[in-house]
Amino acid sequence: MKFKTLMVIKALVCLGFGPILLLLPGPLLTLLGSSFGPGAAITAREYGAALLGNFMLTWFARNAEESVARRAIIWDLFVYDAIAFVAMLLIQLSGGLNLLGLGIVAIYLFFALGFGYFLLPQRRVA
Repeated sequence: MKFKTLMVIKALVCLGFGPILLLLPGPLLTLLGSSFGPGAAITAREYGAALLGNFMLTWFARNAEESVARRAIIWDLFVYDAIAFVAMLLIQLSGGLNLLGLGIVAIYLFFALGFGYFLLPQRRVA
């Protein structure tokens, strides 16, 4: 997969979920089988804001050429998605979400592996 493709997919996922979590967290959390209260609202809205920030980063950096800045962006997104994968997996295994939560776990795994791939040394064809 090309870097640009992965960045666009990540941008679209963030654009899809960010505004919902920011503006209407209750229905989404209920759909996922989680309880909703003031604490959950704060956390969900903060997370929605973070997703919108990730959307901006991934969308505007999608055409970045190989550079120190691009490598920093890849590291940022890899660490973010790897930590989120572990956190969501633990929440899922503890019963914090219904089966739809597995989709979130899979999405974070996909992005962690995808950005991890771009951290591997690339073979140069002579």
